[in-house]
Amino acid sequence: MATNESVPLRVFSLNCWGLRYISKNREERMVMLGDKLSRENHDIVLLQELWSETDFLYLKKTLSSTHLHSYHFKSGVIGSGLAVFSRYRILDVFFYRFSVNGYPYMIHHGDWFGGKAVGMVQMKINGLMAHVYVTHLHAEYCRERDVYLPHRVVQAWELQQFIRHTSRGADLVIVGGDFNTHPQDLGCRLVRAYTGLRDSYSETDAFDGCEDGLTLIAKNPYISAKELGPFEKGIRIDYILFKGSKCVGVKCESLSITQGSCPGSAIPLSDHEALNAQLLLLPTDPNSQKGEPESSEENTGKLAELVDLLTEARTEVKVGVHGAERQRHRAARTGAMGVALLLLELAMAAVPWLVPGSSAAATQPFPRGSFCLLGALCFCLLLLAALLWLFHSDELKALRSADDHMRLAAASLLEQLRARTPTPTTHAADEDGPANQDAGSTSKED
Repeated sequence: MATNESVPLRVFSLNCWGLRYISKNREERMVMLGDKLSRENHDIVLLQELWSETDFLYLKKTLSSTHLHSYHFKSGVIGSGLAVFSRYRILDVFFYRFSVNGYPYMIHHGDWFGGKAVGMVQMKINGLMAHVYVTHLHAEYCRERDVYLPHRVVQAWELQQFIRHTSRGADLVIVGGDFNTHPQDLGCRLVRAYTGLRDSYSETDAFDGCEDGLTLIAKNPYISAKELGPFEKGIRIDYILFKGSKCVGVKCESLSITQGSCPGSAIPLSDHEALNAQLLLLPTDPNSQKGEPESSEENTGKLAELVDLLTEARTEVKVGVHGAERQRHRAARTGAMGVALLLLELAMAAVPWLVPGSSAAATQPFPRGSFCLLGALCFCLLLLAALLWLFHSDELKALRSADDHMRLAAASLLEQLRARTPTPTTHAADEDGPANQDAGSTSKED
């Protein structure tokens, strides 16, 4: 660090729910958000679902005196909705769109059109290289029958890969966003176990917010009981995660989460609650060996945990693979039906020509309107089948690719685990000792 003093760092994260023409009170809420951010003067602001370019430009103008640097990640049809505002200069950016993002024909959900992704910005904070990530995973619309679970697991897997591979050499890592996963869900556990990131809620010294850190709560007027399902009070799906390095230690001094409507207003900032984490960057000596090194048992336990997580993740991904195969077969059957109807229409068109000595117009037994309607139906069926077959083929390859990555990672972890686990033969040899060497050699000859 540039100095030996600790440095406070305020991080703000919010899912803005900023879909034009659909989100309620969007313009009014953006004004409230701009006033709040300019007044509270956070160091880093991470926003999701900021889909409107107009809203981003408004916030950029409003925060021009407090947050000089900003970046809006663009993706998909309506945009990724990810944006970063910072007091520190943004040196570089990197963006990755997840390989699976739901289904385009599920228009009422719309996740596919948003192009869910993760964005990274690099910045220098007091001489430290900080990698800051903002992300948004696929939503969970029905917990009892979650057809998007394989997609969300793959997104979590790709998220942790992106963070691990791009944060090498970073002094400080901060991740914020809407994971759409509960803390105990597979996706959240996968990200935290692989990256070593710490949850600001579980690590904070002081907490101010709803019980259990809920970020989608029943008292929010934009939330209905149907959205929460069996969780009557609410759920926690928004996170601020962090990790230091040998150059800097990170501590979460406090975490506050809004609780519905803002003070002085009848409406809240969003349907999600905003997170405000007060981090403290602590200088460390890279040459000093603070803390006790992890024991062999602890390392072995972590490896075993990762193997179990990968096994669970591969199971969910394989469910998605089977589902994609079924959908592709269904698209092929739809295409076969279209071809059959096309052949039927050709046979109908050939009937007049099979009657000898008569003109085609005089002997045409089928109305022209029905003929054209059948032709349009054939064209629509063939086009729909082709598009679905292509989409689900792409989905199938993405899921299989993720499964292959997980299989390789699991094989590597198992190899490390076997290397750390002593074999029974080794124990037996140790117990025999010098006195039993002759007996051992005799048994080998036998």
